[in-house]
Amino acid sequence: MTVSKRILIVVAATILGLATASFATAAASPSVPGMGPAWTSLMHGDPESTDSTAFRGPGRGAHLAASSVPGGVCAATFVGSDGYPLSLCTAYAAGTPPQFATPVVTLFHPRTAQVLAQLPLTKGKLLGGVYGFLDDKNRVVVADGSGKILRVGHHRTASGWTLRIDKSTDVSRQIGSDGITGLAPDYQGRTWFATTGGVVGTVLPDGRIGSTRLPRGEELGNGLTIRAAGASVLTTHALYEMKADANGVPRTVWRRSYDRGAARKPGQLTWGSGTTPTYFGPGGDGWVAIVDSAAVPELIVYHADSGSEVCRMRAFKSPVQGTENSPMAWGNSLVIPSTYGFQYPPIAVTGPSVPATAPFRGGMTRIDVEDGRCSRVWETTTDRMATLPRLSRADGMIHGLAYGRYVPGPQQLGSVNYAAIDFQTGRRVVTRQVATAPLDEPLQLTGMIGPDGSLWQGTATRMLKIAR
Repeated sequence: MTVSKRILIVVAATILGLATASFATAAASPSVPGMGPAWTSLMHGDPESTDSTAFRGPGRGAHLAASSVPGGVCAATFVGSDGYPLSLCTAYAAGTPPQFATPVVTLFHPRTAQVLAQLPLTKGKLLGGVYGFLDDKNRVVVADGSGKILRVGHHRTASGWTLRIDKSTDVSRQIGSDGITGLAPDYQGRTWFATTGGVVGTVLPDGRIGSTRLPRGEELGNGLTIRAAGASVLTTHALYEMKADANGVPRTVWRRSYDRGAARKPGQLTWGSGTTPTYFGPGGDGWVAIVDSAAVPELIVYHADSGSEVCRMRAFKSPVQGTENSPMAWGNSLVIPSTYGFQYPPIAVTGPSVPATAPFRGGMTRIDVEDGRCSRVWETTTDRMATLPRLSRADGMIHGLAYGRYVPGPQQLGSVNYAAIDFQTGRRVVTRQVATAPLDEPLQLTGMIGPDGSLWQGTATRMLKIAR
């Protein structure tokens, strides 16, 4: 995910029985050509997928300031330089004629969170329309089900706001009937894409397209991670470091297989690692980290240039853990939430899990890398984060939505709380109830902290604006 990721979970509405102030302008990234405002244009915060931000979160004054019902599950939200939030949502029904689980670009009012405009896209595989980004013209870059990469702009008209496709690039010849699951801009002005079936490619600034196919049988269910020197791609079997040649064709620099375990774990969506790779460390991108899916999951850190191992250690000290979330990074530190036992809707997952079910007890751990060694700084066992959290480098807090303490019984019942956790100590600093499950089941969706400190967070039925 984000998922923050494989957000097929729009079907949760069916499974759960549910019915269907101005922003300060954020400076555009000076280093990624064509990308929108820094920290609010990508699902994982930045191209390196650190899931961090330079903006302060809601903090001690957190409260539910506004909400709306967009008619679907919004898996990724961006905030443009004009202050308007835009989301990639999967609608319960949209299009002409209406279809279930249709990808929809949605524009929200920055103060009231009300829906201003929506644009249904061509439906393909359910993962389509989940990953995307915001470009320097505040256009949502997203793939549709017809094999096109679209740039969707929002425009004010005499009758109000409208969304329209400003530009389209057809990559269907390269991907066939496969669906694009990863989409990201790079430091050379190219747009990288990756499909569920393992096609990886780029669209060059001049419109040329280059692509390659990874070994058959290796699938992708996570996003792409970008650094100045290349891209990291994680399949259900291996981690790849790739570079694009002059024609935009991605080439493998190195490949490292990992332990994917005996089967899919409860609280993960596929049989394999659930993490989007995270670049961090020397120079900001000298290392790349993943968490494998072994019986006892391990954090593995590699040198990004060579693929040589920096260090590895047990990802969680407490037993019976695993994660579907991308590690958060700051300096030489990583923070990893546990999603083991999280109850995704059955239709959202691939294949049976072993065991079939498990309690979602939560937990989170911080691991630092120093002198070629991984060392655990802290671990909590009670933070049941129910969204992909965001680490603020401005206030030193980890922000997201969480359940209360674990008690036996269905996880989708009870309070849904805004939570802030101290990065230094792992201590819960703020807990504020902002919603109630199952109506607002958070579904491990990805939120976005805007320049004014508001957290925009999708749930099973609503878009929440949690303000300071």
